[in-house]
Amino acid sequence: MNKIYIIGDSTVENGDEPFRGWGWALHEYVREGVTVENHAKGGRSSLSFFNEGRFEPVEREMGKGDLLLIQFGHNDEKDDAERHTDPDSTYPAQLWHYCEAALKKGAQPVLITPTCRRFFSEPHSLMYTHGEYPLAVRRLSWGKGLPLCDLTRETRKLYLDMGQDKVAELFVRLAPGEHPDFPDGHDDRTHFNAHGARTIAGIVARTLKRICECAPFIRENV
Repeated sequence: MNKIYIIGDSTVENGDEPFRGWGWALHEYVREGVTVENHAKGGRSSLSFFNEGRFEPVEREMGKGDLLLIQFGHNDEKDDAERHTDPDSTYPAQLWHYCEAALKKGAQPVLITPTCRRFFSEPHSLMYTHGEYPLAVRRLSWGKGLPLCDLTRETRKLYLDMGQDKVAELFVRLAPGEHPDFPDGHDDRTHFNAHGARTIAGIVARTLKRICECAPFIRENV
């Protein structure tokens, strides 16, 4: 049976409790016999993930008929040279490198825009925090004819529909003294808890279900 490979950052990685990325939960939505290999790692950009050699085992192992899900952007926005990419040049170029590697192996790449952060200016007004990076992914998808899962658009809609207070339930929120790493508490606006990871993974699964090349990997009742 074919596999789903995932590469990305902390919003995608398996993580450690209470932090979970959506890739951790995707296995709950796939057909019996489909294996999910989540190689996403926190703090990585499309550039640093490659330069650290984290793509090498994926490129080596994936084969004909597999899926490669690609979501970067949160850390490509950072200023440091190890991670920063330009949305008009180096960011789409690096994403295309992953896609091209998959296509050469007979695998199907799927481009995914970064999940929205939970920054509200008002209870039902969500700030844009990713600049031109989501558009760069969309343009690459359109230009190369590649499948797209627009999580920026989908999570924005979800957050606005839920509202500022309710959507916080999808993210890591810790009371003072609840976790040894956060003695003063923590109200995360980027990273999901298990409930949030499952919710976002469901969005990914339903999007894949609508893509003919990806639909056979996903359960009927998603």
